[in-house]
Amino acid sequence: MRRFFLALIASCLYAATALALEQFNTEAAAQQHCPHDRVVWLNLPTMIWHYKGQRWYANTKHGAYVCQKEAAAGGARATRNGE
Repeated sequence: MRRFFLALIASCLYAATALALEQFNTEAAAQQHCPHDRVVWLNLPTMIWHYKGQRWYANTKHGAYVCQKEAAAGGARATRNGE
């Protein structure tokens, strides 16, 4: 039961962080917001970002285009398996 509550609290913290990020529906809108940064696709539930050309770029159910530096500052990370 304790594990459940810890997981619930952790997921709420991640959700709050994801909501604080500037999220965009299009790649172009994100690029306008951060012209000197790389645009990535952020899978919001996992807080893992994907680069253009990777399998999951713009292909997750719950995601958005974000600026890489902002995502990193918000606690997100790059995918480790290159997909």
